[in-house]
Amino acid sequence: MKNLLLVLAVAVAGLLTSCFEKPESTALPENYTIVTTCTMVTDMVANIAGDKAQVVGLMAEGVDPHLYKPTRDDLVTLSKADVVFYSGLMLEGRMADSFARMGRQGIPCYAVTELLDQEYLLEPDDFDGHWDPHVWNDVAAWISAAKAVGQSLAEIDAANATTYQANTAAYVAELEKLDAYAKKSIATIPEKSRVLITAHDAFNYFARAYGIEVKAAQGVTTESEAAVSDIQQLVDFVVSRDIKALFVENITSDRNLQAILEGAKAKGHKISIGGELFSDATGPANTYEGTYIGMIDHNITLITNKLGGTAPAKGLNGKLSAH
Repeated sequence: MKNLLLVLAVAVAGLLTSCFEKPESTALPENYTIVTTCTMVTDMVANIAGDKAQVVGLMAEGVDPHLYKPTRDDLVTLSKADVVFYSGLMLEGRMADSFARMGRQGIPCYAVTELLDQEYLLEPDDFDGHWDPHVWNDVAAWISAAKAVGQSLAEIDAANATTYQANTAAYVAELEKLDAYAKKSIATIPEKSRVLITAHDAFNYFARAYGIEVKAAQGVTTESEAAVSDIQQLVDFVVSRDIKALFVENITSDRNLQAILEGAKAKGHKISIGGELFSDATGPANTYEGTYIGMIDHNITLITNKLGGTAPAKGLNGKLSAH
């Protein structure tokens, strides 16, 4: 099975080669169209493109990019794009054929994660042959992604390169503040309680970047299933470590977490759901949490306060809704 996954990964990489090739700078129409995939990419690209392009996101808030399959309308939207940006690292695995088709049509496609060094990337045991795609949960990695977007837009639309460079610099400055806030906040959680338990394994980069242990009922992809033995092991872990809160996610069912909750309570351990994290999609549209910065600010602030640390209730920028 591992060998089969590796062969499939190589085959998909070959299909996408044309998408990765950088076209020469061309004259784009005024207010040209960029099509994006998941909401984190959509928000970042919109910040960097500014008023030079119309950014159209295919996925709405709360949509699981692991399982997303483009509709006929999506394919029409993609075919009309001047540029396409997606996260990459097989996050949008069911869209691989669509990206390859766009490349063959001469539409430049860019993975925002393309500048990340392989030494940085994680390869979970249950995802052999693929990298863990959840890099946005480490803000430093998303800074690299923002620079990749700015660089790509400057290459394809050289006439507006200065604008893209300025927008990238401004956005990166905000991300650097967010990264510092994450490190400072998570560090206030008592060491014994510095454990994040979630529905699926989306926070490995977050764990490494900010010094918190992470446990999940499901694997890296939401297509995986949690075994009964996995649930029981997590119940025992929660009790032994005196964990007080579990966190649901906005894209997955809380069924497995409820099983952990009930198992812990059956052992006489008091535990509750600490709140909802935004894992693979941002929060509601037209809200602060509906932006990438708001999404991560929400997660950091909620995790910190529910696990016994100290963070301002309204978050880094004072814009969070009440938890």
